This record gives sequence, C-alpha cells and structure tokens, in this order.
Amino acid sequence: MEKTQALVACVFCLAMSYSISDLAKILGLPYQGDGSQLLTRVSNWEEADSSSLIFQEVRGKRTTLPERLPAACIIASPALVLSGWNAILSDTPKLHFARAAQLLRPRPQGKGFCHATAVVSPQAVIGRNVDIGPYVTVAAGTFIGDGCILHAGVVVGENCRLGEQCILHPAVVLYDRVELGHRVTLHAGAVLGGDGFGYVSDGKRQEKFPQVGRVVIEEDVEIGCHTTIDRGSLGTTRIGAGAKIDNLVQIAHNVQIGRGVIIAAQTGISGSTVIEDHAIIGGQVGFGDHARVESGAIIGSKAGILPGKIVRGGEVYWGVPVRPLREYKRLNALFGRLPEMKDEIDTLKEALKRLEEAFRNLRHRNSGSP
Repeated sequence: MEKTQALVACVFCLAMSYSISDLAKILGLPYQGDGSQLLTRVSNWEEADSSSLIFQEVRGKRTTLPERLPAACIIASPALVLSGWNAILSDTPKLHFARAAQLLRPRPQGKGFCHATAVVSPQAVIGRNVDIGPYVTVAAGTFIGDGCILHAGVVVGENCRLGEQCILHPAVVLYDRVELGHRVTLHAGAVLGGDGFGYVSDGKRQEKFPQVGRVVIEEDVEIGCHTTIDRGSLGTTRIGAGAKIDNLVQIAHNVQIGRGVIIAAQTGISGSTVIEDHAIIGGQVGFGDHARVESGAIIGSKAGILPGKIVRGGEVYWGVPVRPLREYKRLNALFGRLPEMKDEIDTLKEALKRLEEAFRNLRHRNSGSP
C-alpha cells in the first residue's frame, strides 16, 4: 500500500509555485502589482482562489472585466487590465497562460517504482526512474526510456521502443514493434499497432493482405482516449512530431501524418492517406483512401474527402464532398432557397406551358386563314 501511495504521489502531486515576478520573467513579459505574490495553480474565473492564475482574451470591442479580480493574478492584454490588479501583460494571453500552466504543473516524472503485480520480461530493458503500475505487461525485446510512466493495465508488446518521459495512461495497448519518441502521451484505452483493414478478393472470398509493418510516433505527440492507429501493411504508419490527436480517432494502415497536425474526435482516416505539416482536421471528418491534405489546410467538422482527393494547402474546407469554404457557403445558401426556387420554377413552367398553348393556337388559326 505504501508503495502504491508513493506512485500516486509521484504522478499527481507535482504542482509548483512561482512568484508573479519570476513567472513573468520566465515568460518574457512585463507585470504590474505585487510581484512577490505566489501562484500555485491555474484556474478558470469561476473556481479561482487567492493562489490562482487566470487569463482573459479580448473578444470583440465590448470585452469588459469585473472591477474585483477573483484570482491572485491574471494574464491579459494591457487594454483590459485595471490599475489595482496583479497582472502579467500579454498580447497573446491564451498562449502565455498555456506556457505558465506547464510551469505550474510540469509533466509528471517517473521515480523508479514497479508494482508487484506487473509482469516485465527479463529480456526487456527498463531505463532509469521508470514507474510501472499495477498489472502492466512488458514483453521481451522492448526498451523503455528514462522517466517513463506506465499506468495500470498497460500492455507493451515485443520489441517496442519508448523514448524518455513517455506517459501511457491506463489500459493503453502497444502491439509488437511500436516505436514512441520522447515525451509521447497516450491516453486511456489507446491502441497502437493493430492489424490494418486490408483484404484482397478473388470474387468469392476475402484474402487477408499482410499487415506486417509498424507504427512510429515521433516526439511530443499526444493521443486521446480510445484512439486506434493501425500498423503499416508492409511499411510504416507514422505520426509526426508535435501532432495532437483527439479521442476516438481511427488511423488506418500506411497513413502519414505530418508535424504539428491537429485532428479532432471521431475522425476516420483511410489507408495510405497523407496529411502534411500543420494541417487542422475537425471532428467526424471522413477520409477515403490515398487522399492527401497539403500543409496548412483546415478541414471543418463532418467533411468528406473522396479517395485520392488532393486538398490544397493554406485554405479552409467544408462539406461533403469537401470543397473550399467560400464555395460551400455559397452552395449552402442556395440549398436553403431550394423550396422557394422550386415554387418559382413551377410558376415559370406553368407560364411556359400557357405560352406554348397560345403559340399552338396562333399557328393553328394562321394555317386555317385564306
């Protein structure tokens, strides 16, 4: 019990404290007010207390704040800050608040604990200060880098490689030969390295195509709960450095995702799709196989990308099938007018019918005259 409590303490009790002046100096920002005031946590406005740091962005011309600050300090634009407040002044407060949060609650570090119920192969190599929780399984040939944390029920297959300071939350599964870079975070239930969905038909039955590749996750990637990433069929499924993938995302075999890509929940990416650096993918987007999204493209929620489609970089896209946002808005506006347009068309058809009848009558009269 004491060892278990020690593991919980090393993982969850990591809050740091900084004075306002020290934090502002680290962030490279000016401040006003009592620089000696200690900050121990970040908070929203509703739950702030006397040691909290909060932030506020400018939202339109009418952004106003209460006269009384509910927290110890605020990060905000100089235009919003009142003279009596403790404040760190920033033109990008949300960004600097995120950086401050990483300082006040730094990434957990392993302490070298292994629970008695864990099963670790003698042929596995475990680095320094690695925490291995209850009922974790680590198979032969696997290397786990310094400072990693494997929470309860994690399964790591054979010949995997984990970089330093990786965090695997409960029930994460790594199939054989999965590779993680440094500081990768996998949230509960994520499964990496399962077989891709690849079959070949002879017209009567489906033959399984080999799924013998691997999954490589580069450094500083975060992957949400119950996301699944399939191994390459013959090569590698790769997630680039700094990518952030939400919960319940399906990434198929041979997919290549670039650096800094963001993918929201419930998106499905079919095999051999390429998403280039810094693209942003909304929730519930569906990709056909062999599609390509160029660098910097933004795809809105519930869009559908047809197989082989190339989505050009630097633009915003929406709709099914996906199209540039300006075109989607124009077509959507027309779609809203369809009932009215149908009535207009019906009226025109009726008028045309009357004109045709009148024309036929006129021809008939003319043909019968002497």
